[in-house]
Amino acid sequence: MPKSFESKSIKSAVVSVMMLLVIVFGAAGSYAADSMTSQPFAGAKVNGGTVTMTTDGGKTVLTLSDDFVVPQTPDPHWQVVDSKGNVYLLERLPIKGDKVNTTITLPSYIPDVAKVQIWCAYAETLLGETSFDIAMN
Repeated sequence: MPKSFESKSIKSAVVSVMMLLVIVFGAAGSYAADSMTSQPFAGAKVNGGTVTMTTDGGKTVLTLSDDFVVPQTPDPHWQVVDSKGNVYLLERLPIKGDKVNTTITLPSYIPDVAKVQIWCAYAETLLGETSFDIAMN
């Protein structure tokens, strides 16, 4: 084979590999997590701490900040309000032992999140809530 043909084939192969890498890493970047942090919680029993909402691969995850203090009430739960005012009572905050559900993956039937609330299921009362500047889908 002539040298010019080999040279063109190698250049073509290098360009093809580079384009493939751009496509692969560009697509991976589109699946990267988006995140948003709320205002501080405010309410009767929960004042302080924030929640961060991330979306990654189509799933919405809520995570409480390290300075969030679990209220000393009988049955505190995660509760979410969507942009239409629908309320979703979710998991309990404290779990077996001294563990706490500081992170929760939202079910797919929750369309968006306007507010995150801490709800006492025992007393059926709002303990504190926070919101985001913009509802996130």
